[in-house]
Amino acid sequence: MTNQTHYSPADRQDTPGSVYRWSLVFAILLLSGVLIWRSAYLAGQGLYDPNAMPRAVAPRGPLDDTEQARIKVFEAVAPSVVFITRLRDRAVFGGTTVVRDGTGSGFVWDTKGHIVTNYHVVQEGDQIRVMLSDYTVHQADLVGVAREKDLAVLKIRAPGTTLKPIPLGSSANLKVGQDVLSIGNPFGLDHTLTAGVISALNRELRAESIGTPIVGCIQTDAAINPGNSGGPLLDSAGRLIGVNTAIKRQSEGIGFAVPVATVNEVVPQLIRTGSFQKPGLGIRTYPQIEPYLRRQGITGVPFFGFGENSAARAAGLVKSDLTGDYRIEIGDLIIGIDDHQIRNMDDLTRTLGRYRVGDRVTLSVQRGKKVIQAQITLQAVTGS
Repeated sequence: MTNQTHYSPADRQDTPGSVYRWSLVFAILLLSGVLIWRSAYLAGQGLYDPNAMPRAVAPRGPLDDTEQARIKVFEAVAPSVVFITRLRDRAVFGGTTVVRDGTGSGFVWDTKGHIVTNYHVVQEGDQIRVMLSDYTVHQADLVGVAREKDLAVLKIRAPGTTLKPIPLGSSANLKVGQDVLSIGNPFGLDHTLTAGVISALNRELRAESIGTPIVGCIQTDAAINPGNSGGPLLDSAGRLIGVNTAIKRQSEGIGFAVPVATVNEVVPQLIRTGSFQKPGLGIRTYPQIEPYLRRQGITGVPFFGFGENSAARAAGLVKSDLTGDYRIEIGDLIIGIDDHQIRNMDDLTRTLGRYRVGDRVTLSVQRGKKVIQAQITLQAVTGS
């Protein structure tokens, strides 16, 4: 005889899964009911119109002259602006891999493939890639950098017919208040345009990635979007008047650009020799001793040797010496160039940046208790 066990409905217990399913069904039915009731209620209130159609587009007149000019500049210059990617080699599981380390903008300098951008955009990159406006990507060689000016020149191998240089303007006759345009290619998605005015001229900028101050910058309120570093700053005629180099992070609406006069001086040097010949005195300084000098209350810049064909040596300047017992025998202290006061190395670097190789300046030095002046012709010193 077979034993059979019979379960009545009262003996069954719902499993957790079945309880969840029934709860979900109940929630869906409840939500559907609420939505149906809401639709019926709103329809009863006259909030829905089954005959609603898209509105007609209102006609407008032609764009004004300013808008048309701005569009014309953008369409003419945007094909010259490129997207730059900095890559680095990273060690992974005993091998190496290439990772993207930073991006920025740049622009075509000539039909030979030279591209201008910021030094900080390509700084310490193991590989650099440039994407043109036709979305072709080219491996770039680093031709040279001028770290003190935050400028760099790259070279790509692309047909000259695809390269469109930007016309050069002048930074000598710029006026505060005149219109400017900034074009970039952030993230390689597409070109961007921002407009503004020149807010100030001859500003000084200290970028964290450079360390030394960049003098003579153009200040503008044209928004410099992330990734726009290295792109062109243009006048209303579409001419290059600067290279966007940084945005002041502490304040909105403040951007800076290296003036085109500096760009047109530095870039040809980098293309010719790979290095920037900056103006100098032909001396060797030790910036690391400045804290000691400040503690001693010593103002000015001492120097500890002469370079080749030194203009300072020819002028009869006296160098300082480091003695064997780590003391400093102070010689001449540079305290002025023309009407610029020199209190430390920053002042010296900043002031020399205002001149060019071959300029003749009046150098003021403290020698003991006397102040001596000497006429010196600034000589070429190779920059980084």
